[in-house]
Amino acid sequence: MTPDDFDALVPVLADRHSMRHYPYFFDEERVRNWIARNIERYRKDGFGLWAVCLKENGEVIGDCGLTLQTIRGKLLPEIGYHIRRDRQRNGYAKEAAAAVRNWALRNTDAPALYACCKYTNEASIRTAESIGMRFDCEYPDEANGRTHVSVFRRDERIGM
Repeated sequence: MTPDDFDALVPVLADRHSMRHYPYFFDEERVRNWIARNIERYRKDGFGLWAVCLKENGEVIGDCGLTLQTIRGKLLPEIGYHIRRDRQRNGYAKEAAAAVRNWALRNTDAPALYACCKYTNEASIRTAESIGMRFDCEYPDEANGRTHVSVFRRDERIGM
Protein backbone atom coordinates (compact mmCIF):
# COMPACT_ATOMS: atom_id res chain seq x y z
CA MET A 1 0.00 0.00 0.00
CA THR A 2 1.33 3.42 -0.94
CA PRO A 3 -0.08 6.96 -0.99
CA ASP A 4 -0.74 6.37 -4.70
CA ASP A 5 -3.46 3.85 -3.68
CA PHE A 6 -5.61 6.60 -2.14
CA ASP A 7 -8.03 6.93 -5.08
CA ALA A 8 -8.53 3.15 -5.19
CA LEU A 9 -9.04 2.80 -1.42
CA VAL A 10 -11.60 5.59 -0.99
CA PRO A 11 -14.38 3.52 -2.64
CA VAL A 12 -13.47 0.60 -0.35
CA LEU A 13 -13.09 2.31 3.01
CA ALA A 14 -15.56 5.19 2.56
CA ASP A 15 -18.42 2.97 1.38
CA ARG A 16 -21.00 3.16 4.15
CA HIS A 17 -22.64 -0.11 3.15
CA SER A 18 -19.43 -2.14 3.06
CA MET A 19 -18.09 -0.57 6.25
CA ARG A 20 -21.36 -0.69 8.20
CA HIS A 21 -19.84 -3.22 10.63
CA TYR A 22 -16.76 -1.08 11.24
CA PRO A 23 -16.70 1.13 14.36
CA TYR A 24 -16.63 4.33 12.27
CA PHE A 25 -16.95 5.61 8.72
CA PHE A 26 -14.03 6.83 6.65
CA ASP A 27 -13.69 10.22 5.04
CA GLU A 28 -10.73 11.20 2.85
CA GLU A 29 -8.58 12.20 5.83
CA ARG A 30 -9.16 8.83 7.53
CA VAL A 31 -8.26 7.00 4.30
CA ARG A 32 -4.99 8.97 4.09
CA ASN A 33 -4.27 8.19 7.75
CA TRP A 34 -5.10 4.51 7.13
CA ILE A 35 -2.50 4.34 4.37
CA ALA A 36 0.09 6.20 6.47
CA ARG A 37 -0.55 3.95 9.48
CA ASN A 38 0.00 0.84 7.39
CA ILE A 39 3.20 2.23 5.90
CA GLU A 40 4.38 2.84 9.47
CA ARG A 41 3.41 -0.73 10.40
CA TYR A 42 5.60 -2.06 7.56
CA ARG A 43 8.54 -0.16 9.04
CA LYS A 44 7.84 -0.97 12.68
CA ASP A 45 6.36 -4.50 12.55
CA GLY A 46 7.50 -5.78 9.15
CA PHE A 47 3.86 -6.20 8.06
CA GLY A 48 0.51 -4.44 7.90
CA LEU A 49 -2.45 -4.33 5.58
CA TRP A 50 -1.36 -4.64 1.95
CA ALA A 51 -3.21 -3.55 -1.18
CA VAL A 52 -5.30 -6.33 -2.76
CA CYS A 53 -4.75 -6.16 -6.52
CA LEU A 54 -6.36 -8.06 -9.35
CA LYS A 55 -3.83 -10.38 -10.97
CA GLU A 56 -4.97 -9.61 -14.52
CA ASN A 57 -4.47 -5.84 -14.41
CA GLY A 58 -3.10 -4.75 -11.02
CA GLU A 59 -6.27 -2.82 -10.10
CA VAL A 60 -6.46 -2.20 -6.33
CA ILE A 61 -9.78 -3.54 -5.03
CA GLY A 62 -9.16 -3.55 -1.29
CA ASP A 63 -6.71 -4.37 1.45
CA CYS A 64 -5.76 -7.42 3.45
CA GLY A 65 -2.95 -8.19 5.81
CA LEU A 66 -1.65 -8.82 9.26
CA THR A 67 -1.79 -6.20 12.03
CA LEU A 68 -1.31 -6.27 15.76
CA GLN A 69 -4.65 -5.62 17.47
CA THR A 70 -5.74 -5.53 21.08
CA ILE A 71 -7.98 -8.54 21.64
CA ARG A 72 -9.26 -9.09 25.17
CA GLY A 73 -6.48 -6.86 26.48
CA LYS A 74 -3.62 -8.60 24.62
CA LEU A 75 -1.76 -7.42 21.52
CA LEU A 76 -2.29 -10.25 19.02
CA PRO A 77 -1.78 -10.80 15.25
CA GLU A 78 -5.00 -10.27 13.34
CA ILE A 79 -5.81 -10.94 9.70
CA GLY A 80 -8.02 -8.15 8.38
CA TYR A 81 -9.60 -7.60 4.98
CA HIS A 82 -11.75 -5.09 3.11
CA ILE A 83 -12.85 -5.59 -0.50
CA ARG A 84 -14.62 -2.99 -2.65
CA ARG A 85 -18.36 -3.69 -2.75
CA ASP A 86 -18.59 -4.43 -6.50
CA ARG A 87 -15.83 -7.06 -6.12
CA GLN A 88 -17.25 -8.82 -3.06
CA ARG A 89 -18.58 -12.39 -3.29
CA ASN A 90 -15.90 -13.39 -5.80
CA GLY A 91 -13.52 -15.11 -3.38
CA TYR A 92 -10.99 -12.27 -3.26
CA ALA A 93 -11.15 -11.85 0.54
CA LYS A 94 -10.74 -15.59 1.02
CA GLU A 95 -7.81 -15.78 -1.40
CA ALA A 96 -6.09 -12.76 0.15
CA ALA A 97 -6.73 -13.88 3.75
CA ALA A 98 -5.39 -17.38 3.01
CA ALA A 99 -2.26 -15.84 1.46
CA VAL A 100 -1.77 -13.67 4.57
CA ARG A 101 -2.29 -16.71 6.83
CA ASN A 102 0.34 -18.64 4.87
CA TRP A 103 2.73 -15.68 4.90
CA ALA A 104 2.31 -15.26 8.67
CA LEU A 105 2.93 -18.97 9.31
CA ARG A 106 6.16 -18.79 7.28
CA ASN A 107 7.40 -15.41 8.48
CA THR A 108 6.32 -15.05 12.12
CA ASP A 109 6.46 -17.25 15.18
CA ALA A 110 2.94 -16.33 16.30
CA PRO A 111 1.31 -19.36 17.94
CA ALA A 112 -2.10 -18.26 16.63
CA LEU A 113 -3.68 -15.84 14.17
CA TYR A 114 -6.95 -14.06 14.82
CA ALA A 115 -9.77 -12.37 12.93
CA CYS A 116 -12.03 -9.95 14.79
CA CYS A 117 -15.20 -8.27 13.68
CA LYS A 118 -18.52 -7.00 14.90
CA TYR A 119 -20.65 -10.01 15.84
CA THR A 120 -23.18 -9.12 13.13
CA ASN A 121 -20.60 -9.25 10.30
CA GLU A 122 -21.53 -12.68 8.98
CA ALA A 123 -19.58 -12.26 5.72
CA SER A 124 -16.31 -11.62 7.57
CA ILE A 125 -16.97 -14.52 9.93
CA ARG A 126 -17.55 -16.82 6.93
CA THR A 127 -14.33 -15.58 5.30
CA ALA A 128 -12.36 -16.37 8.47
CA GLU A 129 -13.93 -19.83 8.65
CA SER A 130 -13.18 -20.44 4.97
CA ILE A 131 -9.44 -20.22 5.66
CA GLY A 132 -9.58 -22.64 8.59
CA MET A 133 -10.29 -20.31 11.47
CA ARG A 134 -12.63 -21.41 14.21
CA PHE A 135 -14.80 -19.55 16.71
CA ASP A 136 -12.76 -18.50 19.72
CA CYS A 137 -15.00 -16.15 21.68
CA GLU A 138 -17.25 -13.12 21.71
CA TYR A 139 -16.80 -10.32 24.19
CA PRO A 140 -18.42 -6.97 24.85
CA ASP A 141 -16.46 -3.93 23.72
CA GLU A 142 -17.08 -0.25 23.23
CA ALA A 143 -16.38 -0.13 19.47
CA ASN A 144 -18.52 -3.06 18.29
CA GLY A 145 -20.96 -3.64 21.10
CA ARG A 146 -19.80 -7.25 20.91
CA THR A 147 -16.72 -8.49 19.06
CA HIS A 148 -16.56 -11.92 17.43
CA VAL A 149 -13.10 -13.55 17.46
CA SER A 150 -12.00 -16.40 15.21
CA VAL A 151 -8.64 -18.14 15.66
CA PHE A 152 -6.23 -20.25 13.63
CA ARG A 153 -3.73 -22.03 15.87
CA ARG A 154 -0.34 -22.92 14.45
CA ASP A 155 -0.66 -26.47 15.81
CA GLU A 156 -3.81 -26.91 13.69
CA ARG A 157 -1.97 -26.13 10.44
CA ILE A 158 -3.64 -27.16 7.26
CA GLY A 159 -1.91 -28.06 4.03
CA MET A 160 -0.43 -25.03 2.33
